[in-house]
Amino acid sequence: MKALFLFFLCAAPALLLHAQPSLLPRPRQCEWDKGSFRTDRPYRFENLSGMDVRPVANLLERAGTTQTTRLVRCERSTEWSGRPEAYRLHVSRDTVRIAATDEAGFLRAAQTLRQLMLGERLKCCRIADFPAYSWRGLMIDVSRHFFDTDCLKRQIDLMAAVKLNRLHLHLTDAAGWRMEIKRFPRLTEIGAWRTDSLWKTWWNDTPRHYASAQTPGAYGGFYTQQELRELVEYAAQRGITVVPEIEMPAHSEEVLTAYPELSCTHEPYKQADFCPGSEATFQFLQEVLVEVMQVFPSAYIHLGGDEAGKASWADCPRCRQRMRQLGLHGVDELQHYFMQRMARFLEQHGRHMLAWDEVTAPGLPEGTAIMVWRDASTACQAARLGYEVVMSPGAFCYLDSYQDAPPSQPEAIGGYLPLAKIYGFAPSQGLPDSLRSRLLGLQGNLWTEYVPTQHQLEYMLYPRALALAETGWRGDESKDWTDFRRRATGVMKRLDEQSRTGAFDLRTEQGERREAGIRISHKARGAQVSYGQPYHPRYASTGAGALTDGWRGGWSPSDGRWQGFIKGDRLDVTVDLGRLQTVRKVACDFMQACGAEIYYPASFRVSVSSDGAHFTELCDRKYPSQRTVQPDIRTCCWKGRGCRARYVRIQALPAVWGGWVFTDEVVVK
Repeated sequence: MKALFLFFLCAAPALLLHAQPSLLPRPRQCEWDKGSFRTDRPYRFENLSGMDVRPVANLLERAGTTQTTRLVRCERSTEWSGRPEAYRLHVSRDTVRIAATDEAGFLRAAQTLRQLMLGERLKCCRIADFPAYSWRGLMIDVSRHFFDTDCLKRQIDLMAAVKLNRLHLHLTDAAGWRMEIKRFPRLTEIGAWRTDSLWKTWWNDTPRHYASAQTPGAYGGFYTQQELRELVEYAAQRGITVVPEIEMPAHSEEVLTAYPELSCTHEPYKQADFCPGSEATFQFLQEVLVEVMQVFPSAYIHLGGDEAGKASWADCPRCRQRMRQLGLHGVDELQHYFMQRMARFLEQHGRHMLAWDEVTAPGLPEGTAIMVWRDASTACQAARLGYEVVMSPGAFCYLDSYQDAPPSQPEAIGGYLPLAKIYGFAPSQGLPDSLRSRLLGLQGNLWTEYVPTQHQLEYMLYPRALALAETGWRGDESKDWTDFRRRATGVMKRLDEQSRTGAFDLRTEQGERREAGIRISHKARGAQVSYGQPYHPRYASTGAGALTDGWRGGWSPSDGRWQGFIKGDRLDVTVDLGRLQTVRKVACDFMQACGAEIYYPASFRVSVSSDGAHFTELCDRKYPSQRTVQPDIRTCCWKGRGCRARYVRIQALPAVWGGWVFTDEVVVK
């Protein structure tokens, strides 16, 4: 694994006198000096700090002589008392001095030294550095697709190289239970295996089937507790805490197939939610968490809490009885009781609950942390209730979205999240100053429904994880996109050449849809639009004037430029040009993103009128409904020799599957 760090090294030491290594994250203070410290010549290594400085020693210590005047020295720093991970580094031609506030600071200094290495030389410099946030994380979903510990160790090495310090493992979900639980062996005998290796194929099967390891064609796997202990230790040596997630009360089809008595209906393959009316549910989950805590020393244990359907709770006699006994008003309050009870169990064992932001409500134990995947308003609510907050909003931190123009990319779950957008993310934005002390940091999440291999895993993670690392270390301010992209491009080039991860190549990036950056002029720009069917408020764009504002949408359906229609016959709008004009062309762009149930229209109809009451149809084009893998955009258009009209009506019927119709601009020429 040490070889992975070599992607930060330069293969041409002769360039040292002129080269400045690309440091990422960029240190808080950095001054470059001339010359270099030769690590291939004798020097003394002194540890005056009284702390464990093995990360520095393992990197730099050589068999030297006490007679040499060249020196590497580690000292304790009191400069930033109470600020974890802080360090100061001074490299001159004959001396390397490192002062740090704690052992983590020496580790971060060693990681910077690796980036400073050019062959067997250290570039002379003065660096003072400390992180903005204590939580700088990545989540890897190992449930949808299983990745062995060698793969995870490789990611730990890459994370450590850029000072990320939390690896969140999504260990359980419908697609597979991935941790050995000795008290409940059926979790891995059945819940860890399914009948198809590709998540999409398995998920769309009815019913979805689990298997055993011996079933021909079975796909899956799990980690033994010993493997996880070794992984936790491996990560700890590199300054990374592994945080486990055990989903509850939802996303638990695999559990409820292995142990159907824990659901409301006791039916395998049909339930996703635990039954909160049954004491057996809590007994089971508590015994599971005892074994989880024995393996993972993390202060936080992630308990999920998201997207609970609660479909059977209202009709379940045990759930109804529980609600009557506790005076609860509905299933939402029952879920809060569920999560509150499990959080208190963790508290009794000296741990804290971390959960997705759906659990945000008064009454959770002190020390609870909320992982915000929706928006800043949820973060404010959680912080006001006294909870710690980790920002992980899907719009900026969900790395399963496309990172370049979707037609050019392997299949992903949808959306468009390029490196520039992630780099522009400001975790504290939207939080008032009085609440920012509750902000632990940020985290990127890679859900793996469409990530079946290690190659694809790393393709989706890098270089986008570098943007998260830089923001996590540097904070929200003083960002320089041009400088960051230059450094990230250099890092990724060496990564591809030397460690062959197959990371996304920034040099080939196509970027945002070209049309989205150009405001166009046409006869309908600024014209009034009336709607025969309303747009959906969730996809309103800028409102009633969005379809004639001159701006076209980009690759993301949620970029604020697209209007979405789901009611009735979908799109039916009339544009008032203000006066009679000659019309020769009417065109609209439509998006298709099948994963989000956004489809090209089945027909495109254009009609015109001089009085707004009597319309003449110009075209009614039919299109076959086709499912496509990658999102794309189609232009539907009418062209003619010209007709006189004041009103232009555009209608678009939905695809045979129904779903959404998305358009961005009515262009009239």
